[in-house]
Amino acid sequence: MESMVLLLKNGELYAPDYVGIVDVLVLNGKIAAIERGLDFNCTGLGANVLNLRGMRLTPGFIDGHVHIIGGGGEGGFHSRTPEVTLSAITRCGVTTVVGVLGVDGTTRHLESLLAKARGLTHEGITAYMYTGSCELPLITLTGSTRRDLVLIDEVIGTGEVAISDHRSSVPTVTELIRIASDTRVGGMLSGRVGVLNLHVGGGKEGFSNVFKVLKDSEISIRHFLPTHVTRSRDVFEQAKIFATLGGTIDMTAGMSEADGFTGAIDISDAVNSCLESEILIENITISSDGNGSTAVFDREGRVKKLLVTKLDGLLRELRTLVAGGLDLSMALRPFTSNVSRVLGLPEKGRIDVGCDADITVLDGDMNVHSVIARGRVMIDGGRAVVKGTFEDPDD
Repeated sequence: MESMVLLLKNGELYAPDYVGIVDVLVLNGKIAAIERGLDFNCTGLGANVLNLRGMRLTPGFIDGHVHIIGGGGEGGFHSRTPEVTLSAITRCGVTTVVGVLGVDGTTRHLESLLAKARGLTHEGITAYMYTGSCELPLITLTGSTRRDLVLIDEVIGTGEVAISDHRSSVPTVTELIRIASDTRVGGMLSGRVGVLNLHVGGGKEGFSNVFKVLKDSEISIRHFLPTHVTRSRDVFEQAKIFATLGGTIDMTAGMSEADGFTGAIDISDAVNSCLESEILIENITISSDGNGSTAVFDREGRVKKLLVTKLDGLLRELRTLVAGGLDLSMALRPFTSNVSRVLGLPEKGRIDVGCDADITVLDGDMNVHSVIARGRVMIDGGRAVVKGTFEDPDD
């Protein structure tokens, strides 16, 4: 039986605010105390003590856009990616994921997405999901977006609904208002924010319908989370306008020209551009779009390349931001506290008394040394000590 008491000693804490070298006490999956020189001796409780001298303690990363049951399929049946495994997530420093269906709402189903989210939560991390997919009419579990949000704990919003994309159902302004309204009311009734996650493609429409929705409806901008906003300069400039209005924009890790996305903007350049435009770091989140397969099309619409989005994108982008001169405390926010705020997950994204004990420990080279999810050590010394149900325990 694993100890319910965990004491982390001598770590340099970024909560994400810089705190300094402290000890962190974890009881029953929650953070119970943060102090200097903390000692805990109680016979019979079997406390697990980790000395993390020289290590940095950060909140566990929240990946707000992951194809946990696989994605892709745009290049034919063979291009569908498999389900994600537990250790593939935790090795990247991620302790919370939000599952999405994506383009394929035909051969993949929300019931499978819900089952996978519950399975990952059972295995040790925390998993949520969006109802719906890229297409309209919306696919739901109970017959309506509102009912899904109210009746199913794992559902925290709607998405990813595609706009300005050749794969979308070309939703009208009226349709977007209705979807956003149902999502908002469902969030109100369930005590959640109710977020509409918008897949923004590279089409001519861009953000135009989103701006019309904000102008023509009573729905607050905080209920919208446009993603993939660095796919092109034109889309990014519109995303910056959205952010200056008070909205949060989601950048996709690994969406760069070096990764095969022609015309895309590197995350580090995009973040710096936002900061130079006086957009607050709090208005930026970064997700991986992990475990999806993206097809690159030629001018005739034929698939010329398949790109698999990787789960380690958050860690790679964090390293890049810090290497570019951004303070670690600020660089962590798009992966932690910003995500928890926009998604309405107050016990996630921070290391504070009463929060879930989701902690990622980084070594001096910004590699993942340890990962703790809800108080349980998942990665120790860079090795996965907890594996998913059907993972090879010796791998």
